[in-house]
Amino acid sequence: MKFLKIILIIFISLASPVKADSKKNIIENLKVGGKLIFIRHAYAPGGGDPENFNIDDCSTQRNLSESGRIQSRKIGNFFTENRIKIEDVYSSEWCRCKETASLAFKNFKTKSFLNSFFSSKFAHNKNEQIRDFQKFLSDWDKKTNMVLVTHYVVISEIFDYPSSSGEIVISDKNLKIIDTLEIEY
Repeated sequence: MKFLKIILIIFISLASPVKADSKKNIIENLKVGGKLIFIRHAYAPGGGDPENFNIDDCSTQRNLSESGRIQSRKIGNFFTENRIKIEDVYSSEWCRCKETASLAFKNFKTKSFLNSFFSSKFAHNKNEQIRDFQKFLSDWDKKTNMVLVTHYVVISEIFDYPSSSGEIVISDKNLKIIDTLEIEY
């Protein structure tokens, strides 16, 4: 038992600097530019959207909670405080993504290829959205950082990676994940 406690203490003392080094590496990678920064929308309680979902009416959608709004601001603060340049910010047309983008970065444009295809109502859009995303990516100059605020299903489809609410997934131009960063809510 004493041996187990010693191992645990060693592990805890080693884990903290590793996490700090990882965050430092993320920041340095982002400062270089040329990264795709996928952000799963901030915390919006529940799952999916109500049956009466209307893309033009936020009152019919699952939206950010106050914790999600705070998380969105923290995401923006991460980029501002670390002086990471962002040229373009694109968002899904869903209100929770647009609000995340607005609170974190202020200016953004919407792109339908970032929309959710979680529900059966939108599942038929998946292949076309992925093709549209790949076409859009082929026109990207690859010199500047680009932010894409989207949904779990889009990030999962592109990377086969299970992102959390407000999580940042950083990739290179070939869609190889460089690192991830979870922002608390």
